[in-house]
Amino acid sequence: MTTPRRLPPQQREFSAPRQVWYASFGSNMHRSRLECYLSGGRPSGGRRAQPGCRDPRPPERALPLMLPGELYFALESSLWTGGTAFYDPAGEGRTAAQAWLVTAGQFSDIAAQEMHRAPGEDLDLREVLTSGRDERGTGRYETLVCAGTVDGRPVLTFTAPWRRGDVEGNAPAESYLRHLASGLAASHGWSGERIADYLATRPGAAGHWSAEEIEALLPPAPSEAPLRN
Repeated sequence: MTTPRRLPPQQREFSAPRQVWYASFGSNMHRSRLECYLSGGRPSGGRRAQPGCRDPRPPERALPLMLPGELYFALESSLWTGGTAFYDPAGEGRTAAQAWLVTAGQFSDIAAQEMHRAPGEDLDLREVLTSGRDERGTGRYETLVCAGTVDGRPVLTFTAPWRRGDVEGNAPAESYLRHLASGLAASHGWSGERIADYLATRPGAAGHWSAEEIEALLPPAPSEAPLRN
């Protein structure tokens, strides 16, 4: 499994990239949901339509990643109810993500939509690419994070400005867990048991959801066709 390479201090000089890896650790692990942020439209289960990016082309590549840091659930999701997923890059362990190779402009427009802002303006990536972090607001997904590089391109995502221990955890809803689980299966190819163990041990879900309960939410694995002589 790929883990981004850290940025050595001597290489922390700004150079505007043409392409970046957008690392999604939540619902945008689903290609169909990401496409709504690229080309516009209402994602399945969504309450609002997304305007889309100026450049609606699909990602050039997709890559499963393990980000250094911790996934946790907190606050209240206006879409799913229950806790929503956040990423603490300074936390313990690793966070499973799906990285999409997009242009810097596409990443800017995806980030704008997640920040509930109108897309259409390129982000200044100087701060996040030189320091690894750029707090552009106090909102849930208004902090840009650079988790390192893959194939010489920066791995970027967005999360909340606070640390995991600074906010009270909140258990995610059944529908949200099912959505994340299917995204992990599609992007990482994990078994139902591994997905359930991973999600059940994330802060906010731990103690509220057991691995057995989460695994029961997953669709059964397709059975193998019988062998024929």
